[in-house]
Amino acid sequence: MSKKTLLSSKEIHIILHRLACQLIENHHNFENTVLIGIQPRGVFLAERLVTILQNEYAIPNVKLGLLDITFYRDDFRRREAPLEANKTHIDFIVENKNVVFIDDVLFSGRSIRAALTAIQSFGRPSDIELLVLIDRRFSRHLPIQPDYTGRQVDVINEEKVAVHWKEKDKIDAVYIINN
Repeated sequence: MSKKTLLSSKEIHIILHRLACQLIENHHNFENTVLIGIQPRGVFLAERLVTILQNEYAIPNVKLGLLDITFYRDDFRRREAPLEANKTHIDFIVENKNVVFIDDVLFSGRSIRAALTAIQSFGRPSDIELLVLIDRRFSRHLPIQPDYTGRQVDVINEEKVAVHWKEKDKIDAVYIINN
């Protein structure tokens, strides 16, 4: 197994600030916008972005929700090992709000399709956008594209993109792993 560094901690830091600025350009004060981190690993990215927006760009009251899509996935019953659900925590209504889904890696698009179905339980958003740290752009099974992208990467299907977050993995880094 070989591992190649795609993004270092410093590069991730720069990308997070760029993504935060792009969100500000499009959503100004976030009065009618909510951010939804997709469980499990999109949550780390979403929490980081909220911290940057609030602490470094003085945007108060950015609403952040966490969405578990486990039981909405189309491969839910097709896996050998049972899936473990995460927690959904959305303590606001998304009705007529601009929703920004946040995930670490966009691969086939199936997770986002599941998130689109799951969010309906919380109301009907007026608009839904997608922000991802890594876009594996030639791996899509569904016609889903991100509105905000940290980095595009072209990898073959046998390769895996692994995002490591300091909060969970003790380091910020993105690797391409070839088995």
